[in-house]
Amino acid sequence: MSDETGRTPATGMQSVDRALQALDLLAEWGEGAVGEIATALGVHKSTASRLLSTLEARELVEVTEDRGTYRLGFGIIRLASSASGQLQIAHQAHRVTEPLAHDVGETVNFAILSETYAVNIDQSMGPSAVGVHNWVGKLTPLHATSSGKVILAHLPREEWETVLPEGRLVRLTPHTITSRAVLEAQVDATYAQGYAVTYGELDEEINAIAVPVHDLGGTFVGALSISGPAFRFDEPTIMQHLARLQEAGKELGRRVGHLG
Repeated sequence: MSDETGRTPATGMQSVDRALQALDLLAEWGEGAVGEIATALGVHKSTASRLLSTLEARELVEVTEDRGTYRLGFGIIRLASSASGQLQIAHQAHRVTEPLAHDVGETVNFAILSETYAVNIDQSMGPSAVGVHNWVGKLTPLHATSSGKVILAHLPREEWETVLPEGRLVRLTPHTITSRAVLEAQVDATYAQGYAVTYGELDEEINAIAVPVHDLGGTFVGALSISGPAFRFDEPTIMQHLARLQEAGKELGRRVGHLG
């Protein structure tokens, strides 16, 4: 089966692998000619040339003016800067999520917006959170998670069309909200009250609560959440932890605010 480019998935993955190998080679060598890179990759010179041209178009490599060889481009720095920023935030988040998880005995996550999903960039598990799934790096739907609803609450409404699918929302469990009107009402309530709660909407056996995190300038950064099994993390227990969660969210906001 081919994609719209006419290549098979295997061929596409091979091209991605070669591109990554080429970047690794240039990182090691400093610079390299097309022929040298082709030899190292074990491909024809024309194939290496097309590959490098694609990377050059994305500013991931550039051609030296005097020797006509390739070296890493400024696009790499842009990507590295973005990753560095997220790693710093994740590091600061862990200094908050770990003691919070210990205090509440459940799983604590910090999530940010990644295109059309909430992605958890840090997670800590309390002593009671045995066998809980590792959500770090996982993309979760905005409409079915407490973190996602907090994120939606801090997005301009006009941006909803770009982050939510058209029509009815995907049902993941019997408790998932699939109506956009109902979701909109929930998100409005989330913004007004300062937190979001979900009961078995992503996983039927998991409940969660999330609060927003703002930096020192008041800019929304992400969502801090506590989740646990529904049989013990019920509504009364969730609300008992709200004040501690909000306190942790403010602490993380102060920490993130000093990164700039």
